[in-house]
Amino acid sequence: MVKRILNAILIILGGLFGYGLFVLGRFLLVRFGYDIQSTPAQQYFIAGVMIVLFAIISAKLAPIITRRSREVATNIGNDLQGVSASDIIAVVMGLIAGLIIAFLLTQIYAQIQNRYIYMTLTIITYLIMGYLGVVVASSKGREIVAQVVAPLHNENSGEQSLQSRLQIGKGSRNKKSQNGIPKILDTSVIIDGRIAEIMKTRFLEGPIVIPEFVLVELRHIADSSDALKRTKGRRGLDILNKIQNDYGIEIYNTDSEKTLKDIPEVDVKLLKLAQIMNGKVVTNDFNLNKVATINGVDVLNINELANTLKPVVIPGEKMTVTPVKQGKDSSQAIAYLDDGTMVVVEDGRKAIGETTEITVTSVLQTAAGRMIFGRIKMEKKQ
Repeated sequence: MVKRILNAILIILGGLFGYGLFVLGRFLLVRFGYDIQSTPAQQYFIAGVMIVLFAIISAKLAPIITRRSREVATNIGNDLQGVSASDIIAVVMGLIAGLIIAFLLTQIYAQIQNRYIYMTLTIITYLIMGYLGVVVASSKGREIVAQVVAPLHNENSGEQSLQSRLQIGKGSRNKKSQNGIPKILDTSVIIDGRIAEIMKTRFLEGPIVIPEFVLVELRHIADSSDALKRTKGRRGLDILNKIQNDYGIEIYNTDSEKTLKDIPEVDVKLLKLAQIMNGKVVTNDFNLNKVATINGVDVLNINELANTLKPVVIPGEKMTVTPVKQGKDSSQAIAYLDDGTMVVVEDGRKAIGETTEITVTSVLQTAAGRMIFGRIKMEKKQ
């Protein structure tokens, strides 16, 4: 049915084209001084012949034109799949801006008396300014859209932006999305697993983003030939499944982000996505933390959070520990608190395996965690 309608439209357009050629030919003949004597009936006959002739030609070409049109439409659709909506908006805005500038420039040509020079300059101006508008928008499109959309978003909080469309929330997937800065989870923090407990406490505000390339990396780790990596990967997939089920968070598809396609490294993609979304990366990777700081990306480090939440210990405080092994020096012993903090006990070698009370002498805070140094409390002689 659709095919027949398209063929009918093409036949009508062919007839109109034939009539247009007849009118154009008659105008040119009169314009150049060829006065051909013809009656109205003869003119109608010639016009009818032109209409029928080009309608027949269109009918013959209709299947080819339809097939070619479908191929062109399919190719355009495939090309647009890799283009984000923001890029399309930016290009349209650039084209409109270029045409407006061209219109203003053509007002300068209004004084030109020669009609053909005026039309030529006008067409060239529109083509050049439209082209420049598209080129500038293609290279700076994302920044242009951000500058235009951000003020509108601030004035009208009811309008949903990219961040507000991303979902977080306990329970149903249909729950309203919350406004805030997106928190982008990396592979290491998902494998670690503590992020699920942190989300349970609702300390993380704003939408949670799990990029598709993070899921792909987790799958590769889970399929690794190395037993340890395989175990970590499967644990990460289990944690990810738990987060999705408990909080209704969808995997964020990054296919529309053309700038990410040519980046092979997951960490670099993560930082680039954070820059695009103006979000923060949630990780426990110390090296990623450093690189993010260099690139001006905000990071929420789970290890730093855990170290900050550990109980404060001050020199002179008493605590009870159980040394479990010898330390670096022969006289030292190593003990661990319930939260995993390492305690170095001076002169504690003899107390290995025994619960004893120590006095804290100093506390050392490092990037890897916190270390407590202490001495065994000496009992006073009676």
